Amino acid sequence: MIELSQVSRSFTVGDQQVAALRGIDLNIAAGDYVSIMGPSGSGKSTLLNLIGLLDRPSSGTYRLDGGDVTALTDEQQAKVRSEKVGFVFQAFHLVPRLTAAMNIELPLVLAGISPAERKIRVAQLLENYGLTDRADHRPDQLSGGQRQRVAIARATSMHPAVLLADEPTGNLDQATGKEVMNLLEQLVAQQVTLIVVTHDPAIGGRAKRQVRMVDGQITGEAGRSAGA
Repeated sequence: MIELSQVSRSFTVGDQQVAALRGIDLNIAAGDYVSIMGPSGSGKSTLLNLIGLLDRPSSGTYRLDGGDVTALTDEQQAKVRSEKVGFVFQAFHLVPRLTAAMNIELPLVLAGISPAERKIRVAQLLENYGLTDRADHRPDQLSGGQRQRVAIARATSMHPAVLLADEPTGNLDQATGKEVMNLLEQLVAQQVTLIVVTHDPAIGGRAKRQVRMVDGQITGEAGRSAGA
């Protein structure tokens, strides 16, 4: 499903080159549940952005579903991202002026899904995530947990094969965070590949595989799929 081979990413800061990722080798099978953990600055979010085709490696190869996506044009990468990848962020990234239903519908509009199909999908997602009575509420009228549920519904509206979650519980209290993780883990049972970046060992420990990073490198792995 996801194959990274000797992937590195460097950024220019002033007159210096800063290596955010160094020679990453990582294979993730379809339907796997992986957490990526490490201290701030270890490269976790940079790695997630590369997997999600929001960024490109400076060197190395990235294959997704058997195809090399490293050399695709920006337009081609955007198409693959729209069709195969969903994102859930710590800060929710909902559009403030749009209602919950409209936020969920947004990727469907951008993908050119018909209005009739959009209506069906949005209604089902609102029901699935317990948001039907919040459909017409804007983000500032929702609790943190409700906003994250809207974000998850939006992320799954295009039926992605891969769901990337960057600190998905970071802005939530412990109880709400557990509820959100339960929702994400239900998607794994539907063969969605779930990759979670987190600072929280309790959240990271829920994954089948736990990948540890320090200074842009993978330093270890645990879990029942380790070494697979």
